[in-house]
Amino acid sequence: MEAGEAIRGPQSVSAFQQAAPSARRILAASLVGTAVEFYDFYIYATAASLVFGPLFFPSSSPSAQLMASYATFAIAFFARPVGAAAFGHFGDRIGRKSTLVASLLMMGLSTFFIAFLPTYAMAGWVAPALLCLLRFGQGFGLGGEWGGAALLAVENAPPGWRGRYGMFPQLGAPVGFVAANGLFLLLGLVLTADDFQAWGWRLPFLASIVLVGVGLWVRLKLTETPAFEAALAAAPPPRVPLGELLIRHPLATLAGTFAVVACFAIFYLTTAFALGYGTATLGYARETFLAVQLGAIGFMAAGILIAGWWSDMATPRRVLAIGCILTVGAGFLLGPMMGAGSLTLIWAFLALALFLMGLVYGPLGAFLPSLFPARVRYTGVSMAFNVGGIIGGGLAPMAAQMLAGAGGLAYVGLYLSAAALISLLALVTLRRPAL
Repeated sequence: MEAGEAIRGPQSVSAFQQAAPSARRILAASLVGTAVEFYDFYIYATAASLVFGPLFFPSSSPSAQLMASYATFAIAFFARPVGAAAFGHFGDRIGRKSTLVASLLMMGLSTFFIAFLPTYAMAGWVAPALLCLLRFGQGFGLGGEWGGAALLAVENAPPGWRGRYGMFPQLGAPVGFVAANGLFLLLGLVLTADDFQAWGWRLPFLASIVLVGVGLWVRLKLTETPAFEAALAAAPPPRVPLGELLIRHPLATLAGTFAVVACFAIFYLTTAFALGYGTATLGYARETFLAVQLGAIGFMAAGILIAGWWSDMATPRRVLAIGCILTVGAGFLLGPMMGAGSLTLIWAFLALALFLMGLVYGPLGAFLPSLFPARVRYTGVSMAFNVGGIIGGGLAPMAAQMLAGAGGLAYVGLYLSAAALISLLALVTLRRPAL
């Protein structure tokens, strides 16, 4: 039995069955929260690829504007470990529920206020400074979001169902992606280019407040997880969870961090970078390329569903390793397929890559919590996931843009293969998950 099988602590099966009526609410809360998270995060990625460059960064070069815009995108990734340490501290000391509510509020309000920002033409350097500040707030809130949502699902899972329960937070990613890209696509169809540039881009950020309200309504009705309550009953919470994590579980933290690199690299190369490159370099219309991405995202959802089921039949680590091996190979297809001048081939590559994203993302909800004991699990999962996000995703769009300019799309493919190889090597070092 994997260490993660003990993830729910000493709770009996009968006790779980007594709590079964709340299972739908628990899974809905984990899915809705991460759907809001990815909606908020991805509308920024989309806006950064399409409009933020000329609106917030004066430059004669569109490429330089896009690079500056991608740099603000990266800020949130460096804020995420800070948020992970802060929210993880309280998640391991006072509980998962209240911490999840606070992280959602921080992330949601930061997103909402972006809608009211002045542009560079209105306020000069103050405009990009405020954009960077709110982007930091997005990342800070996100630092505590995914880890808490994953624990909410997995720590309430019945025996043998960790993979399938743990996939629900991951399913929030394609839901949020469809909502974000779908809204941008709709706005592009009903607004003129000038109207979209002038004010239309603000509407998705305004709409985020509705989704945040739904997420809060669901989460405020939750109770604490059995695993946290059992850990609290067994011993007082750690005074400094991050310190205990780094002293007692350094190898698990390091391996977990590098194990998530592949999923972040795939996602942001096939979404943010692909959108910017497809419109600015390949010359496709914004609405056309958004529609291509929307047509491919369903494969990511399929990959997550398959990976969740497969993880319970085998192990999350095995599914992750197979997904990484396949992604190494997919990197060599990126250049020929993305650069072929065919929307059909571009769509085929995006569908393939996002399906593989599902295989290396879907098991993480079960895999990462299995590496840490309950008393530092919120901090451990959050730090591994978010530091890995910096390595795999934070600089991916900007690095890919530089590589494409220097050596073409083949170099971007090698970047993707290297990221998958890093995750595979991390998984190989974990012969057995730590208790």
